[in-house]
Amino acid sequence: MEPLSNKQKQFLRKQRHDKVLIHVLRFFIFGDLLILWETAAQLQWIDSFIFSSPSRVLKTFVDMYKNHALLHHIGITLTETLISFALVILISLACAILLWIFPRLSKILEPYLVVLNSLPKSALAPLLIVWLGANMRTIIVAGISVAVFGSIMNIYTGFQEVDTEKLKLIRTLGGGRREELSKIVLPSSIPLILSIMKVNIGLCLVGVIIGEFIGAREGLGYLIIYSSQTFKLDWVILSIAILCIIAVLLYGLLNFAEKRYLQRY
Repeated sequence: MEPLSNKQKQFLRKQRHDKVLIHVLRFFIFGDLLILWETAAQLQWIDSFIFSSPSRVLKTFVDMYKNHALLHHIGITLTETLISFALVILISLACAILLWIFPRLSKILEPYLVVLNSLPKSALAPLLIVWLGANMRTIIVAGISVAVFGSIMNIYTGFQEVDTEKLKLIRTLGGGRREELSKIVLPSSIPLILSIMKVNIGLCLVGVIIGEFIGAREGLGYLIIYSSQTFKLDWVILSIAILCIIAVLLYGLLNFAEKRYLQRY
């Protein structure tokens, strides 16, 4: 391996410097917002009962952590989100493969997928509660409904954009649809699938929270609704902050997996 030139080293140093600077500025902005929020609450520029404050939220977190109530609600929401996310991946892949194998079926079902994808999923949640009952299964179905139709359409579109010359080569060598799928279509679509997964994890979390708003007795969505109805606004803000953290962590894990795959392949 040839040694790096001075210009290459300078470029790499600049890249590292820019990355560090971005992280520092992000932390600086976040810290300033927290300080401003706390100062405004302490000086009564805002009503701390309505808008809360970082210190009140932290105290609420400590109190709820000690009695294990918060961990229970986080665990429920996280479990429902991960289950719905896994099912969305399986259902989306299975349906996209089916549509790719049977092009005529895809033409028949395309308008239905478009309509179901554009339908506001919050409108379905009350019906799901009536049909399936107020239980975890209903919340998981609500999480699936938000992401699955768009995921099917995006993955199927990715399957159609695979290099046709490679498919012709498979057919020339005597391969069939199974070989095209296993040797060309699926391997070529893995980066797309990973990218779609990063979107789906957030959508599943949104769907789960929608379901918990309407028909749950546990979970962060239920905690937000219950807290707002009883004017425990510190609980509301804490729950929202935890949801943001969960969303960032889940997205970060999938983003890391995508980068590792792209670096390896």
